[in-house]
Amino acid sequence: MYLRELIDRNFIEYASYVIKDRAIPHIDDGLKPVQRRILHSLWEMDDGKFNKVANVIGHAMKYHPHGDASIGDALVNLANREFFIDRQGNFGNIVTGDPASAARYIECRLTPLAREVLFNPDITETVDSYDGRNREPVTLPAKVPVLLTMGAEGIAVGLSTRILPHNFVELIQAEKEILKGGTVSLAPDFPQGGRIDVSEYEEGNGRVRVRATIEIRSPKQLVIREVPYSTTTESLIASIEDASKKGKIKIHQINDFTAESAEIEIVPGRGVTARELEPALYAFTDCEVSLSANLVLIDGDKPRQMTVPEVLARNVSKLKNDLEKELRIELERQAVAEHRKTLVQIFIENRVYKRIEEEKTAEGVRKTVLTGLEPFRKQIPRDITPEDVEMLLEIPIRRISRFDIDKNQKEIQEILKRMKEIRKDLKDMTGFTVKYLDSLIARYGKSFSRRTRIETFGVVEARKVDMSHVKVRYDENTGYLGTEVREGELMTLTPYDRILAIRKDGTYRVTAVPKKIFVGEKAPWVGLLDRKLVFNLIYKEKASGFSYVKRFQVEKFILDKDYALFGKPDSLQAFSTGKDFRIRVHYRKKPRLKVLEEEMDFSDLPVRSATARGNRVASKEINRVKVFATGPKQQSLEDEGPDSSDEDGPMELSFDFGESEGN
Repeated sequence: MYLRELIDRNFIEYASYVIKDRAIPHIDDGLKPVQRRILHSLWEMDDGKFNKVANVIGHAMKYHPHGDASIGDALVNLANREFFIDRQGNFGNIVTGDPASAARYIECRLTPLAREVLFNPDITETVDSYDGRNREPVTLPAKVPVLLTMGAEGIAVGLSTRILPHNFVELIQAEKEILKGGTVSLAPDFPQGGRIDVSEYEEGNGRVRVRATIEIRSPKQLVIREVPYSTTTESLIASIEDASKKGKIKIHQINDFTAESAEIEIVPGRGVTARELEPALYAFTDCEVSLSANLVLIDGDKPRQMTVPEVLARNVSKLKNDLEKELRIELERQAVAEHRKTLVQIFIENRVYKRIEEEKTAEGVRKTVLTGLEPFRKQIPRDITPEDVEMLLEIPIRRISRFDIDKNQKEIQEILKRMKEIRKDLKDMTGFTVKYLDSLIARYGKSFSRRTRIETFGVVEARKVDMSHVKVRYDENTGYLGTEVREGELMTLTPYDRILAIRKDGTYRVTAVPKKIFVGEKAPWVGLLDRKLVFNLIYKEKASGFSYVKRFQVEKFILDKDYALFGKPDSLQAFSTGKDFRIRVHYRKKPRLKVLEEEMDFSDLPVRSATARGNRVASKEINRVKVFATGPKQQSLEDEGPDSSDEDGPMELSFDFGESEGN
C-alpha cells in the first residue's frame, strides 16, 4: 500500500513537472523554460558581438538541468524563427530540413527587437536556479505576443499543445484593436509561405489545410515554389515518389533545384498534363497537409486551453501593466535625478562645500552640510537624506571647479519636462500603449510581412484524380468477379470505386474492388456503381401470379451486405437501365382472351426505393416480356431475339424469364 501511494505521488509530481517546466509554454512570455533560459543567457552575455553557440549553451546550463543537447536544439529552433536571435553560420534550413552545423562553428546574438521587448530587470521576478547558485526569471517581461508570433509544439504527460505561428504585424494590430474595444480574427502565417484555408480554424484551435505553392510553367512542367508548414522539400519529394510508386499519380521526372528557397520541378508522365497532375498532388502527397491546432498553455500554475483573442487580451493587459510599471519607475528615477541635481547646484553655487573645511569630525561635516542647505529648503523637491549628504561629499574638486550652472539648470528643466510627459502618459495608459505598439510596427513591421496567402480550397475528391487503375473482370459463366479473374468482361476502375452486382434471384450487393468473389452466374448487372443510374425491372409474384414493375436507384447501402429487390419465390421477367422504359408484354393464352400482347411505356413511372413492391403491370398473367432498346443500355439474363411477326415494328430486345408459350 505504501509503495502504491509512493508511485502515485511521484508520478503526479513528474507529470506536473513535465507539463509546467518542460513541454508547455507560459502565457505571459510565450516561452518554454529552455527557451527562456537561452534568451536570458544571451542577454547576460550580450555585448553587441556574436557569441559561439557552444558558449551560450554552456552559459545556459547554469539554469537548465537537462543537458547541452536539448539546449542546442532549442537554440537552433529559436534562431530559425528569425525574431529574437541573430544568426551567423549554418543554422540548417527549415525548407530542406538540413541540420545545423556543430555548436562550436556557429554564432548568435540577440536581435534589436529582442533587446527592446523581452528584458527589463526592474520588473522581472526571479527565482533560484535548480542548484541555488544563480537567479533566473520566472517569466520574461515580453511586450509582444511571443506565443502567437512563434507558435509552439509540445507533448507532456496526458497533455499536448500545438500553437500555430501568426504574423507579427497582424498581432500588434490586433492588440491595438483590443485596446480600442474591438474584436479580432486572425489566421496563421508560416515562415515557409504556401497557402492556407482557415475555414475550420477556431481561433487557435480546430484545424487548417495548408498547400504548397505550385507554378505551372507549361503543359508538361510544374514547379513547387513553397512547401507547406511542417514539411520539408525532402519529405515532400518522398511523398511524391511514394504516391507515384503506388500508381496514384503519374510522373516522369523530379528535379530538386532548392537553394535559398524551394524549387522542385516535376515532369508529368505520358498522357498526363500539368493541370491534371496538380489536384492529384494535393490529394495524394504532402503538397496539401491538414494541421490540427490545440492552444494549450500554462496560465498561473495550471495548464489551460484558450483562444487567440483570449491570449491577446491577456497579453494586452500585461503590456499595459508592464508599461505603467516602467513609467512609474522612470518617474521615480527622474524625480531622484532632479532632486540630486538641485542639491548639487545649491551645494556648489552657494559654496556650502567651503564650510566643511574647518570641521574635524565626520558628524560635524554632515551637520555643516545640512545647516548650509537649510536656507534653500523650499527649492529642494524632497527631504534630504543621509545618502544625499554622502553623495554631495563625494563630489570631486575637479567637478566643483568646472561646474556649469547653466548646463545643470538646463538639465533640470529637461528632467521636469520629461516628468510632465510621464505623468500625462500615466493618465492615459491606453493611448500610451497604442503609441508604443505603433512605434514597434514603424520600426520592425517591414521585416515581418505576411508570407502565407489565405485562400479557400475546394475539396479534391481522391476518386476523381486517382491515376491508378485496377483491371477487374466478371466471368458470367463461373459467376466470379475480381482482379484475379482471368476471363470475362473487363472493367478498368480505381481503388475508390464500388461495384454493384444485381443477381438473377433479385438480390444485389455493393462491394469494394475485390480480388475474387462469387456474385452469381449470368447476373443481369455487374458494373461500376452509379448512384444516379435508374434501374428498371419486372418480376412475377409467385403467390398471385401477377407481374410488377419497379424503377429504383441504389443510393444507400452497407458494403458487402445483400439486399432483396423482391421475394425469394418470385422470378425476374425483365431488366433494363436508363430513364426510358418501354416494353411489350405477352399474356398467357386463356379461353376468351382476345388480346395476347400489348405495348406499355413506363418511362414516366416514378423512381422509388429499391425495397418498394412496385406497380402491377396488368390484371392478366404475363408469360413473356420484351424490352424496347430505346434506353442508354438494356441488359437481360436471356435474349430471345426479335419477334418474326413484328418485322416492320420498332427494334426490340426480348427477355423471357417466365414459362414458355407452349406451356
